[in-house]
Amino acid sequence: MTFPVYINLGFIRLHPHLVFEALAYFIGFRLYLYTRSKEKLQASQALWVLVGATLGAAAGSKALYWLEDPALTLQRWNDVSYLMEGKTIVGGLLGGLIGVEWTKKRIGHTRSTGDDMALPLLTGMMIGRIGCFLTGLDDHTYGTPTGWVTGVDFGDGILRHPTQLYEIAFLLLLGITILALKNRARHRSVPLPDGMSFIIFMGGYLLFRLLIDFIKPTPHPYAGLNNIQLACIAGLIYYTLLLWRKLSAKPTLIGKGT
Repeated sequence: MTFPVYINLGFIRLHPHLVFEALAYFIGFRLYLYTRSKEKLQASQALWVLVGATLGAAAGSKALYWLEDPALTLQRWNDVSYLMEGKTIVGGLLGGLIGVEWTKKRIGHTRSTGDDMALPLLTGMMIGRIGCFLTGLDDHTYGTPTGWVTGVDFGDGILRHPTQLYEIAFLLLLGITILALKNRARHRSVPLPDGMSFIIFMGGYLLFRLLIDFIKPTPHPYAGLNNIQLACIAGLIYYTLLLWRKLSAKPTLIGKGT
């Protein structure tokens, strides 16, 4: 296999990152519209929540990317191409969380909206990671060199951890787990507390990224950790406290949180 793996349609050759990123947004958004709980959120409110999530995700994704190598960011603070070229999923998720919560306060909505977003986000991320893998070295999402049987040569003769494929496999298992828990709760006529699916998604993914980034060749300037791992730790603390609050709350009070 030669990387990048272009999508050849005969009359045009498309870059895999562009194709799968577009598919991720399109399919994820369509899945959200199809599966969202319409009784929880009016259409007009849902639109504002999506706007808040989009703007928050864009800001968070960029801000966390700039913290990957602080010295380089300071050196190139006036280089527009550098400032605009990178983004991070973890920054997007946490930034989107902040954007949603801020928007909900502005429109006076107190019920959880995260459950509707968990599976669409998960699906979109899996699709997007296919594009990351097919892009190869240019995407900078591969892992460190390895002698494992899973090692992939992305074009320079070095076998590396295909962390994109590890992430796809983990997200698939996480999605199956969430669906199984929801199905089990439905059969027992005891629905999961509002927001629980999103907490499981975010907690699971943040823990995965905290661990998997130890085998990514990115700078680790923060006491052996990188920018993504610091954000994951902050997110895990937040969701641990949120989970404790939900599990200890009276049933009539459950409903807050993304």
